[in-house]
Amino acid sequence: MTGSPLADAALAGIFGLLVGSFLNVVIHRLPKMLERQWTVECTQYAQDAGLLPLTAAPGDAPQAFNLWTPRSRCPSCGHGVRWYENIPLLSWLALRGRCSACKAFIGWRYPLVELATGALFFACAQRWGWSATTAAWCAFCAALLALTAIDWDTTLLPDDITLPLLWGGLLAAVAGWTSVGPNDAVIGAAAGYLSLWVVYWGFKLATGKEGMGYGDFKLFAALGAWFGWQALVPIILLASVIGAVTGIAMKLASSLREGKYVPFGPFLAGGGFAALLWGPQRIMQAALAVLGLS
Repeated sequence: MTGSPLADAALAGIFGLLVGSFLNVVIHRLPKMLERQWTVECTQYAQDAGLLPLTAAPGDAPQAFNLWTPRSRCPSCGHGVRWYENIPLLSWLALRGRCSACKAFIGWRYPLVELATGALFFACAQRWGWSATTAAWCAFCAALLALTAIDWDTTLLPDDITLPLLWGGLLAAVAGWTSVGPNDAVIGAAAGYLSLWVVYWGFKLATGKEGMGYGDFKLFAALGAWFGWQALVPIILLASVIGAVTGIAMKLASSLREGKYVPFGPFLAGGGFAALLWGPQRIMQAALAVLGLS
C-alpha cells in the first residue's frame, strides 16, 4: 500500500494494536453477555412453566450491556476510561499500569493482548503483503487470541466466535485466500470435529466423566478448515504435549483451579498459531522432539 513491504507490515501492526484493544473488551464482556442471556432464557422458561412468578414490572428492562455499552470503567473505583487513557499499549505504559483515579493495578493481559495482536498482524502483512490473504489470516489470529483468553478464564469457547471462524476458514479456502483447497478444508473441518467427538464419547463411556467440551470440537474443526486435514495430527499432537506439560507443571505448583482441570482450547489455539507461523511439518517435528521420538 505504501510501496514498502516493511512500512505496510508496520501499518498492519499498528492496526493490530487497535484490534487488540477491542479484543480485550470482547474477552471481558462476551462471557458476561452470554451469562446474562442464559439467565434471561432460564428465567423466562421457568416463568412460562409456572415455576417462577412474573416479578418484572411492565416496561422494566435490564441495563444495556454489550461490546459497545456501557463505556469502559475501572473495575475497582468505576472511573470512566477517557479516550487518551485507552490508546493501545501507550496509555498502559504512561499510566504505569494503574488506574488514573484510584491507582489500582491494571492487569498485564491488556497490553499483552494488544502487543500479541499487533505482532501477529505485522507477521501476516510481512509474509503476504497488503492482500486479502493477509486480511483473512489477521481475522483468524484475532479470533484465536480472543478464544484463547476466554477459554482460559471461563472454560467457554463461544459459538459467536468458533462458528464464524469455522465458516471463515471454509470461505477463505473457496476464495483462494489460503493455500488449502476447498476439498481439503471441508474434510479438515469434518475430521477435526469428529475426531474430538469420538475421543469425548470414548472417554465419557469409559470413565463417566466429560474430558472436554463441545467448543473444543468446533475449534478443532475450524483449524481443520483453515489448515486442511493434513495439519490436524501435528496440531493436536503439539497441543496435547504442551497441555500435558502445562498441566503437570500447574499440579506440581498447586496452581490448578477448582476441579483440577486445565482448559484444552488455549493449547489447540497454540497449535493453530504454530501452524500459521512455522507450518505443520515443523510443529510435528517439535512435538516429536519433546516426546523423544525424533
